[in-house]
Amino acid sequence: MTTGLIPGGQPPDHRPTGTRPPQPRHPDDREALHTADPPRSSVITARAGASFEAAGRSVATARSFVRDTLQGWGFADIVDDAVVLTSELVTNAVIHAGTQADVLCLRSDDGVRIEVADRYPDREIPLQGALPAMSNPDREGGRGLQLCAAIAGRWGVEYTPTHKNVWFQLDLPERPVGTRAAGPSLPVGLLPLTDGRVRVAVVQIDRAGSISAWNEDAEELFGYPADQVTGKPLTDLAAWPHTPGTATGIAEALQLSRWEGSYGIRGADGRVTPVYASHLRVRDTGGEPSTVCLLVRDHERAVLQTPARVPATDTTTSSDTPSTDPFEVFIGSPAPDDLDGLLQRTVERARDMLDADAAFLLLATDDETELEVRASTGLPSTRQRFARVPVEAGPGRYGSARMPAVHDDLSAVPGAVPLLNGTGMRAVVTVPLKVEGRLTGSLGVASESPGRYSNEEALRLQFAADRIALAVESARLGELERLRRGSLSFLVEASDLLAGTLDRDQTLALMAQMTVPTLATWCAVYTIADQASDPYLSYVLHEDEELIDGIKSLLSKIAPPDPVPTPGARVWTAPGRAAHEAALRSSMRSLGLSGGPTHQVTTGIGPTLATASAVGGETVVLPLVARNRVIGMLTLGKPTDEHFRQEILELAEDLSRRAALALDNARLYSERTAISQALQRSLLPPGLPEIDGVEVDVIYRAAGEGNEVGGDFYDVFPISDGAYGFAIGDVCGTGPNAAAVTGLARHALRLLAREGLSGPAVLERLNSAILDEGSRSRFLTLLYGELRPQEDGSAELRVVCAGHPLPLRLRQDGTVEPAAEPQPLLGVIEDLELYEQTVTLDPGDVLLCVTDGVTERREGTRMLGDDGLADVLTTCTGLTAGAVAARIMRAVERFASDAPSDDMAILAMRVA
Repeated sequence: MTTGLIPGGQPPDHRPTGTRPPQPRHPDDREALHTADPPRSSVITARAGASFEAAGRSVATARSFVRDTLQGWGFADIVDDAVVLTSELVTNAVIHAGTQADVLCLRSDDGVRIEVADRYPDREIPLQGALPAMSNPDREGGRGLQLCAAIAGRWGVEYTPTHKNVWFQLDLPERPVGTRAAGPSLPVGLLPLTDGRVRVAVVQIDRAGSISAWNEDAEELFGYPADQVTGKPLTDLAAWPHTPGTATGIAEALQLSRWEGSYGIRGADGRVTPVYASHLRVRDTGGEPSTVCLLVRDHERAVLQTPARVPATDTTTSSDTPSTDPFEVFIGSPAPDDLDGLLQRTVERARDMLDADAAFLLLATDDETELEVRASTGLPSTRQRFARVPVEAGPGRYGSARMPAVHDDLSAVPGAVPLLNGTGMRAVVTVPLKVEGRLTGSLGVASESPGRYSNEEALRLQFAADRIALAVESARLGELERLRRGSLSFLVEASDLLAGTLDRDQTLALMAQMTVPTLATWCAVYTIADQASDPYLSYVLHEDEELIDGIKSLLSKIAPPDPVPTPGARVWTAPGRAAHEAALRSSMRSLGLSGGPTHQVTTGIGPTLATASAVGGETVVLPLVARNRVIGMLTLGKPTDEHFRQEILELAEDLSRRAALALDNARLYSERTAISQALQRSLLPPGLPEIDGVEVDVIYRAAGEGNEVGGDFYDVFPISDGAYGFAIGDVCGTGPNAAAVTGLARHALRLLAREGLSGPAVLERLNSAILDEGSRSRFLTLLYGELRPQEDGSAELRVVCAGHPLPLRLRQDGTVEPAAEPQPLLGVIEDLELYEQTVTLDPGDVLLCVTDGVTERREGTRMLGDDGLADVLTTCTGLTAGAVAARIMRAVERFASDAPSDDMAILAMRVA
């Protein structure tokens, strides 16, 4: 790799006598000379790189990248020089060399080094003759190295087999010790105002964004002692001014190397104190980063605010110095980086340039059919912001935004400029903003006096508009790109949230919370149950919770919007009219006047003036269409005199499609769940009978989310005077298919037992009924018995255990023994020979019956089993039937950490 270094002036000639100077072969440095002096080394403290494709638009993108990087590092003093040099070098790479450009910014203790590499590595060929002169500055190319030599402190060229790298270094300007900025002496009356002692809160934030230091002034300003806030995230206290479509917040600001601006801090009393803040990112000796924040009350911002940069004037500049850029003359330097700031500066300068009373600027929508108000001065900007007007407002030249227009007196042509209706403006001149012949906007100035402007003023304004059109369009496209990226992130997050729930009420709440305040100030959701039903107001939300009830009252008294399936947002004027009438009546009542509109919108108290103001702006309705049916409407609103931006409406339309599908899925799920649960509940016994002298309790758990009944079942029912039947069974499998056999078994048991059949006969007939189901049949384990309380306080049981886990008998002395013998299960063979066994329970004895979901509870290779169940039962001596069942269930749940995979039923009977 060869390296050339030119420290500033004409380089010395290191060639041997008789050699030829190098002949250019690369498009961007054809007449540059390189020497082999290496650049001095320095410690690199930060770096940032980006690649740009071989296209003309890459030059502007590279300029923005370098400007943003250097401003983020706090090197505002050298930003302009770096941007100029980068622009020239990237232009040479992507335009003249026709290759990709790689830009690398390196920060060191003494300045910034910027490298621009391309894929054109041809080296210069030595030729005889004198040293060639530097490029002609009037030529389109070849000025990159000439500018580096004139502006940079050091620069050079490095070659590799595949790349050619041009680098330059800009040193930080040396300032007098102790002086950063100074201002003139001012009279006392002109000094910034503070109320008493100025307190500067010093707050240090650690890597995780939590408060690690909090000084006494911070305690005084915000009311929190240090020990109360230390360790808490600053985001819990900061009231950050969020902007729709952008991702910048307090957490992002704390990660920047330097930041300065305004936000709010929520104090201990709940009030938000506006503050002006200066953030500085630092690191300790161990390399741990943190952010030091200096905060003062916002009206005392002069204590911290960095003075605006004023372009230096050089009185020694000769008269042949190139004239100042007309854009800089009109806008001022430095130009605002954000679109809103640039537009506001533009209308203010346009107003001052023509000594007007008002000025406004509109930007074209994507289809160029409408213009949207984006900035104004001297007009009610709140009312006009984001208002839209058609491009062709009338016939002829003066009705078109595509041509300059001068109106001597608007009172003679009512409606010629709809934006100025009712503002008192008489004379107006408007000019188009065009980029490559395409309409991008319109700039206008107006005066309250008629006949103020002529074609000469229109030409001056058009000249200014031509100078700023490209900058405005570039800033607009940048903002649009940020909005689109933010919109994609917003929609992805919205889809995830909506897909995460199938609850209808929660889906409605999510729709509203995602809409307010990101897209609108307030919203309302109407739902439609079926095609024959009217829209129903289901949910209302406002960013101020105190206004929700008033808006809900107002909307409930007016007719809902029509459920039109046409996609897109449509304006709904009914809430605004109703709010206006309500406010008018309220004002007249407060003044003791009568009359006014007779249309009664509300009864009783009605909406307050605050509510009327909240819904007095633009209101739009978006249909919620799912599966080719309108299932509701999403209503979005703005406060008085505010309008929606087109980008916001498009984003709201995308959200409404996702929300409609999520809402319909929640509705279908709720309906099916209600049907399923109703059918499942019909399979459970209605209740347990009261048996004299015997306590009975049951615990039932069905496996699977949303299931109330599975393959396990139980029943206790009266058979005849003094006799009761009881059963506990387990159908093979779980879920709805097993539940179908469950219903058959439980109802057949009751019917057959009440016919007077014995236990074996009941089970033999049930076996036949199960086999008759054919392919739908499932084998069944069943414990069936008949219980008869005796006069001596005992209870006689006749039990048949068909393949089921054996019932266990707990005596008063703590012994546990099986209370039956195993017999064949049901649903497998046709001819069963079953018999019943008689068991007598003495007072205090307990009979425990369970399904195999209890005994087969597993944790890895361990299983609870019959022995484990018996061990637990031995600890239940003296407990009631309910306490016995509860202790068994707790033991089962604690045996394994995983959720049960099988149905479980526990039936406990105790003789009192």
